[in-house]
Amino acid sequence: MRHTAILATALATLVTTSAFAADLPGKGITVKPAQSTISEETFQTLIVSRGLEKLGYTVNKPSEVDYNVAYTSIASGDTTFIATNWKPLHDDMYAAAGGDKKFYREGTYVEGAAQGYLIDKKTAEQYKITNIEQLKDPKIAKLFDTNGDGKADLTGCTPGWGCEAVINHQIDAYGLSKTVVHNQGNYSAMIADTITRHKEGKPILYYTWTPYWVSDVMVPGKDVVWLQVPFSSMPGEQKGIDTKLPNGANYGFPVNTMHIVANKAWAQKNPQAAKLFSLMKLPLADINAENAMMHNGHASEADIQGHVDGWIKAHQAQFDGWVKEALAAK
Repeated sequence: MRHTAILATALATLVTTSAFAADLPGKGITVKPAQSTISEETFQTLIVSRGLEKLGYTVNKPSEVDYNVAYTSIASGDTTFIATNWKPLHDDMYAAAGGDKKFYREGTYVEGAAQGYLIDKKTAEQYKITNIEQLKDPKIAKLFDTNGDGKADLTGCTPGWGCEAVINHQIDAYGLSKTVVHNQGNYSAMIADTITRHKEGKPILYYTWTPYWVSDVMVPGKDVVWLQVPFSSMPGEQKGIDTKLPNGANYGFPVNTMHIVANKAWAQKNPQAAKLFSLMKLPLADINAENAMMHNGHASEADIQGHVDGWIKAHQAQFDGWVKEALAAK
């Protein structure tokens, strides 16, 4: 009799587990993530992918495209989500692709993303440079000339990222078009060159953002300093944003938040996945640390998967909590 009871319990367990597996909301559904061509964004994309896999979804490898392409393909339903929607930096692209009518965006994935202009500390102290407006002076601008044309060379932004539009707008707004050249191109190649110049003790002027590894290599306050701007001035959808911080300092860019943006129709059909998107949070410092590991040579696909495993393991209770809460969504 006892054996029958044990067998019955074992069968019941088997039935519930298989029923549970079949009951996962994502069963039989394939998710197509998109991300930019910045490989440092793979980490935050894959953490979201792992959460979706726990809900039973089959998640493809992220397709790497320009941000504007990502938004239009999510709007049309060709791809499912992007985990790196910068707000307000991407507001123009988000609006152009259909805005809230086309996209689901709830919750905040990453907070405190800063960006702006920096110069090396040595030159800043020697010439008392604190504000980008000082580069109107040809003598000051010439310090940052890398190609002999007498103008300051600003290591700028890759076209299509959104930052290039802000930088071009600000160069005009602050009256710098005669003395400063915004170099746009492959950011990683340009910043590698800037770091080499810095190591050689030459003056440098560059744009960067956090989370990213650059500020681990040239540390603000120690090796380099952020420059302030004379007043707030933003283009397009960001027009009218006051970039002044509560302490009165103004670095020209508002502090951004990052969000998971998904196709709205898909999110409505997949409430558990939508709930997961709204719950997930990733500390900026963790992205910086992972990006620094990538910069130090641990940047292969296997390395990044390992970083994701490590992060989830270190935050297992929180991660499992998101999945559990998402599963309960109706």
